[in-house]
Amino acid sequence: MNISYEYYRIFYYVAKYKSFTKAANILMNNQPNITRSIHNLEHQLGCRLFIRSSRGVTLTPEGEQLYPRVAAAVTQLLAGEEELLKSKSLHSGLVTIGASEIALHGLLLKKLREFHSRYPGIRIRISNHTTPQAIAALQSGLVDFSVVTTPAGVSKPLEETPLKAFQEILAGGPGYANLASQTWHLNDLKEHSFICMDAKSKTYEFYNQYFMEEHLPLEPDMEAATTDQVLLMIKNDLGIGFLPQALADDALANKEIFRIPLYREPPARHICLIQDRERPLSIAAIAMKEILLSLQDC
Repeated sequence: MNISYEYYRIFYYVAKYKSFTKAANILMNNQPNITRSIHNLEHQLGCRLFIRSSRGVTLTPEGEQLYPRVAAAVTQLLAGEEELLKSKSLHSGLVTIGASEIALHGLLLKKLREFHSRYPGIRIRISNHTTPQAIAALQSGLVDFSVVTTPAGVSKPLEETPLKAFQEILAGGPGYANLASQTWHLNDLKEHSFICMDAKSKTYEFYNQYFMEEHLPLEPDMEAATTDQVLLMIKNDLGIGFLPQALADDALANKEIFRIPLYREPPARHICLIQDRERPLSIAAIAMKEILLSLQDC
């Protein structure tokens, strides 16, 4: 039996307000249409649902049996419609993002502040990962998209969109301040302890390629799990290492670390957006993406 949802919705309002007239007003319909719909529903179900009286209408035993189930279904559908309307107006919703550490500090936090200012009703869930972990979370459907650093090494259906370029510098702590007074070839510094991100990171992959181009092996004396740890190790004179310029600025200004100039600086890297093109984004996620894409390099 295929009965229109509209019939059940009309039944719900007539039963709730015990009046065909009130139901017609709420549904912005006319009473003859409401009456006709109830008659059609009764015909299809093979029983009477309402009894008319001078006081209005009351449910028959069959109507009483049907009403709780119809009320539960209609209430859920109305709640769903309301949620969709709020989502469309960006008054509610959820955006989930997988972010690498550098991407979070170098771009995402600032843009999240802008997004939250525009759409305070939308919840944001950030998962802080390495670039490979953030991409894996996207592939598993755990996040709407990921914001990470190059090299990302993705392939279809994942799509990589550069958002912002950033430069990394070689730095040392106070014990290496003498190296800041002149420009060096990377080969001239190989006797010093070198700090790098761990071998599973994309940053390690990037610097492995950079060292190969300088005809040097990448053999770090110390490996760190995060860029913040690299900075702390450098501050404490455990060696020299590369840091994003933006992350190093405060420590440079406070003379906690010192920049070591190179004749050939590392190539620029990018913070990029990774999206699964086979999976549609929610309205809230699309709004977040638009804010991020507004920063694309020209």
